[in-house]
Amino acid sequence: MKVTYPHMGNLTIGVKAMFGRLDLEVVEPPPISKRTLTLGVQHSPEFACLPFKVNLGNFLEALERGADTIVVAGGKGPCRFGYYGQSQAEILKELGYDFHYVTVESVDNGKDKFAAGVKALANGKSAWEVVAAIHYGYRKLAACDLAERLSHRVRPRERHRGAASAAYRESLEQIDRCRSAGEVKRASREIRRRFAAVPVDRERPVLKVGIIGEIYFLLEPYVNLHVEERLGYLGAETERTLYLSEWVKRHLLLAPLGVNPEHHYARDAAPYLTTEIGGHGRENVGKAVQYARAGFDGLVHICPLTCMPEIVGKSLYPQVSQDHGIPVLSLSLDEHAGEAGFETRLEAFVDLLGRRAVRERRS
Repeated sequence: MKVTYPHMGNLTIGVKAMFGRLDLEVVEPPPISKRTLTLGVQHSPEFACLPFKVNLGNFLEALERGADTIVVAGGKGPCRFGYYGQSQAEILKELGYDFHYVTVESVDNGKDKFAAGVKALANGKSAWEVVAAIHYGYRKLAACDLAERLSHRVRPRERHRGAASAAYRESLEQIDRCRSAGEVKRASREIRRRFAAVPVDRERPVLKVGIIGEIYFLLEPYVNLHVEERLGYLGAETERTLYLSEWVKRHLLLAPLGVNPEHHYARDAAPYLTTEIGGHGRENVGKAVQYARAGFDGLVHICPLTCMPEIVGKSLYPQVSQDHGIPVLSLSLDEHAGEAGFETRLEAFVDLLGRRAVRERRS
């Protein structure tokens, strides 16, 4: 079995670690590139969202490398993510590829379906060995998220442009090389020291911006046009609603035990939205309120064009902004998004936040 999967942020570091513990051969898709996107767009329905197209491009490039098994996560409506697996499988079969498709359904779709997906990848390992493999992958992803959070904190304050990004890349390479949980733990300590050694200007005024939106756009820098790095260079420290290790902890470690840690946002979202709308739509509304109450200077909402849950959320953010006095910039992107216009909108938004912060300090 030669297993592959879609790219999403630092997912590959954790997935390689997990599958390695299960003695599965991993065929990593090439890093997302213009070719990846071109392949995905060429063979996807025009109305499909950008994550669908990029994922399909990932699979095509991985199949070219010899993969014979594609692994994806499942989901349920009304977000279209739950239909990705079946739709992409049909497209790839029509193109003549021979492969096996494994969908690991969410626990919300039934524990039996979730267990069936996990069993298909267990490779004869015991339940304990499977849990240990998932936990090892989680530990690596948690270390990656630590490095990413530190880069967001240091970047707007760094004295030498690019120092935080260099420390971040070095940290990811170190985590990827780790071969045990003990090495990951030591790497985490070194990551903290590495970022602490980056020269910073502690007197520099820094804005605080919350990033909310669709999960793939939050986690994958290629599709969000490196929004957090751009904001950091513009003088804004960012914090987003979801990190990959948190998703793994919720859905692969806690949910099978019947634990639901997602209730915390429902109360804050309730004045605007009382029901689930798919994806992380309601969670984003609740987190927007929480960020406003925490004193953030502004919010950037980013999502794929045509994403239904985020379209609903987008219609609510003007009221959240008015009620809580926090500016919100909504960005809906597809494969035609241009970097120049994107950068200009971020610059204008940060300038607005900066002028607003100055007025508030004077008043």
